[in-house]
Amino acid sequence: MINLYIDPGTGSMLFTILISAISAVVYVVRILWIKAKNMAGVKNQNERNAKRIPIVMFSDNKRYWSTFRPICDELEKRGQKAVYMTASADDPALDSKYENIKCEFIGDGNKAYAKMNMLNAGIVLSTTPSLDVFQWKRSKTVDYYVHILHACGDISLYRLYGLDYYDALLLSGDFQEKQVRELEKQRNLPAKEIRMVGIPYLDTMYEHAKNYEVKKSDVTTVLLSPSWGASSLLVKYGSSLIDKLIATGYDIIIRPHPQSFTADKETIDALMAKYPESKRLHWNRDNNNFDVLARSDIMISDYSGIMYDFAFIFNKPVIYTNAEFKKDPYDAWCIEGETWMLSTIRKLGKELNSDNIDQVKNLIDSCIKESRQSAKILEARDETWCNIGKSATLTADYLIEKLSELEKKDKPSVETEGTK
Repeated sequence: MINLYIDPGTGSMLFTILISAISAVVYVVRILWIKAKNMAGVKNQNERNAKRIPIVMFSDNKRYWSTFRPICDELEKRGQKAVYMTASADDPALDSKYENIKCEFIGDGNKAYAKMNMLNAGIVLSTTPSLDVFQWKRSKTVDYYVHILHACGDISLYRLYGLDYYDALLLSGDFQEKQVRELEKQRNLPAKEIRMVGIPYLDTMYEHAKNYEVKKSDVTTVLLSPSWGASSLLVKYGSSLIDKLIATGYDIIIRPHPQSFTADKETIDALMAKYPESKRLHWNRDNNNFDVLARSDIMISDYSGIMYDFAFIFNKPVIYTNAEFKKDPYDAWCIEGETWMLSTIRKLGKELNSDNIDQVKNLIDSCIKESRQSAKILEARDETWCNIGKSATLTADYLIEKLSELEKKDKPSVETEGTK
């Protein structure tokens, strides 16, 4: 029997060599694993990037094509690839002949939102509020969500939490930014990126109006164009107002808000049945509202954004009724003080209320006759419509700039041997 004896010094040295060898093997294996994992990550990331759409514009209704069209035209002109996704099968965009912009119908209702929830894109630009509040959720494979306004006025008049989970907002007035910052402070939200770009569809209307030939009636034309919901004009006054308007002998055009055919269906159906089309009364549901605005002499509205289009583009007066406007369904409920809308609407014309509704003809006549409101209308316009004529250009600038910024951040880096 051979007895092996290793003195303590030699044993300690051999043990140290063994531990070092094992550590070296573990280190090499670890480095190889990290490299393999990162190479797989790079491959997966590259595959995702190959399928990713750089810019998506999402519209939940065809009526917002007037907002997106100038932007699409500008991106097309610059050769920027993008996809316009719509939830309306009859969206006019689907007939467009772009080379760089793909327009596609993605289904309506929940089918459209299911598509958006799984989207792989760099930037999503949308007019649709309530991202991550109801059925439309942020996709894990979308880098950045940007909201653009589809009307003038208070950004706080979206339903509660309407814009909380966007990354950036494209606005048109300083007062809107103040409202956003106040809501962020109250709700402890991270500050959104804000860029003042203006209002694309208003720019288009403004240019169109310069050379538009108006088809005038032989009598005064009154446009009744309310919003929707419990505080809307047709819900509050309905038949009592329509009866008095018919009695004026003027041409009366009633243009309900598209949403009212769903939200206020019972009221609208009853009014349309009671007041069918006639020589002096017309119901208007045109997708493009330009012609009806151009040929009307005065508008009666409540808090619909269309009153700003009418006043700012055509410099014509508005009779408004909003004394009982309720802020509770909207973000405005969280902000103290009067909304911009309520403080500004007085510059556009005169108020209609239960005390003077019987004198609506005199109210119409006096509003049209008085020209003193013109300067006030321009004052209100300047507060909420910046960069007139430049909004599509500035929006395209922002999207391309942001896309470049995101792409630089998104490039994966392979860990080296020095990575811990």
